[in-house]
Order: sequence, then structure tokens, then C-alpha cells
Amino acid sequence: MTMIPDRAAAAPASVSRTEADQLMRWATYASVGTALLLIAAKVFAYLVTDSVSLLSTLLDSLLDAAASLVNLVAVRQSLVPADREHRFGHGKAEPLAALGQSTFIAGSAVFLIVQAAGRLISPHPLEHTEVGIAVMAVSIVVTLALVIFQRTVIRRTGSLAIKADSLHYASDLVVNASVVVALVLASVYGWRRADPIFGIGISAYILYTAWQIAHHALDMLMDRELPDAERKRIRAIATANPGVLAVHDLRTRTAGRTIFVQLHLEVDGSLTLLQAHEIADAVEAEIQAAFPDAEIIIHEDPAGIAERRQVFR
Repeated sequence: MTMIPDRAAAAPASVSRTEADQLMRWATYASVGTALLLIAAKVFAYLVTDSVSLLSTLLDSLLDAAASLVNLVAVRQSLVPADREHRFGHGKAEPLAALGQSTFIAGSAVFLIVQAAGRLISPHPLEHTEVGIAVMAVSIVVTLALVIFQRTVIRRTGSLAIKADSLHYASDLVVNASVVVALVLASVYGWRRADPIFGIGISAYILYTAWQIAHHALDMLMDRELPDAERKRIRAIATANPGVLAVHDLRTRTAGRTIFVQLHLEVDGSLTLLQAHEIADAVEAEIQAAFPDAEIIIHEDPAGIAERRQVFR
């Protein structure tokens, strides 16, 4: 399952772009490798136990593998520099991939609900639940190790894609733990319906996650503005320059790791073009320091000149 945050945090200035790119690639390789390992273990456990809740987490791992593969391709594509045909870069490869993932995840959740509903109506005993519990325990340990590595990469790169991948593996820790509880309730206490009930609960959570994926991916594809707090921060940086009298027409959006910022600065109309340009350069440098991965476009206007502006509340 994948959860897409509103936007990526800015990468620390101490990490070079080349190093950040390499860390992101290694994180995607680790994610794919972990997903494939868990699939193999859960296939074996499901065949032995015939548990529908274990089937749900197996399907979840299959989705994880697909999502991680798509994420790997999307990260590689998003890291491709801007070219003649893509002047703004390839950052939107990430939300496009996420939108596709949400469709498959929602479909799989519906399938799981149908399967679990049948078991809820006609429950039957599980077999070799100790094998299932052992496999899920291993899954929790392996997934936890991956999440710790991903969090390290996120701190050093601020990658949106890796953060999203880490969030869905972190949620898998809860899912895997719930399967262990279901298997214990079914095997130790004889509550056969615990297995399909937990399966339905996991499916509902998967559906909720699919909605979150689609929502956040569409926000990025539709060029949603940055949060108000960050827009205020950009305004504050710009107006802190003594040569700036006012700021208007601030526009922001994100595409992958890149933030795009456009704004108009109002300066004294008696300044020369060179002086106004120097003020704009100073403001751009300050914004760039606060948002290292930002692409910034600044237009200088003489203060007091009436012009058509877009005003949004």
C-alpha cells in the first residue's frame, strides 16, 4: 500500500544532488528486493495455513512489489534532467505512477472483501497456524529493517517517492501484526471468524489507502499550491529584503522533488533595471536556500503601477 504525502521535504543542502540520487536508487532496489522476499515467504505460509487474512497480506505484498517496481521506474524517470521536450523536467512521473497504483489497489481490496465475506459465512478451521505466525514475525522484522533504511534516505534526500514507499511499508507493520493476532485467535481460542473479519478490516484499510494515493497524486498533477504556511514563508523571505516594497501573484506547485515558485516583486520605480535585477537575484538566493530543490522565476514590477492581477483568498 502506498500513501503519498502532500509534497517532499527539501533535501538537506549538505547532500549533493548526485549522492541524493544514488541513495534514492538504492532505496528503490531495497524496496523491490524486500517485497519479493516477503511474497515468497507468504505464498508458502498461505499454502500451508489456508488463512484468508494471510492471503490478504500476501496480496498486499504483491501490490507492494508492483508499487515498488513502478516506484523504481518512476524515480529513475523523475531523476532524468530537463530536456528539449520536457523543459520542466520529468517529476510528474511519480504522481502518474501513484495514480495507476491506486486503481489496482482498490480492485484488489474489493476482491479480498468478497473472499473474506465467503469465509465469514462459512468459516473453516486453519491448519499449521504456527507456520503462518512464524512467517509473519519474520515479515515484521524484515519490513522494519527496510523502513529504518528508508527513513535514513528520506532524512538525507527529502524524496517524495521514497517517503511514500516508506509510509506504505510502515503501515504494513500494522497489517502484519493484525494477521498474527487473527491467527492466534483462530488457533488458540478457536474463533474461526477472526480470520475473515481481520481480512475484511485489512481490505477496508487498503481501500482507504487507495483513496489517499489518488487524492494526493491528483493534487500534484493538478498543480495544487503549497500549504499556506510555506507560501507565507516565501512571502516573508521576499519582503524581508529592504528593496522589496510588496509581493503579488505568488504561484507554487510541485512535480516530484522539484518545487516551482513564481512571484512578482514590487520595487521602487526609480531604480535602474540593473538595481532591480540585483534585488530579484538576492531574493531568489534566499528562497533557494530555504527550498534547495526549487525552480524560481521572479518578475520585477515598479511599485504603484496598476496592473491586472489574480487575487485568491
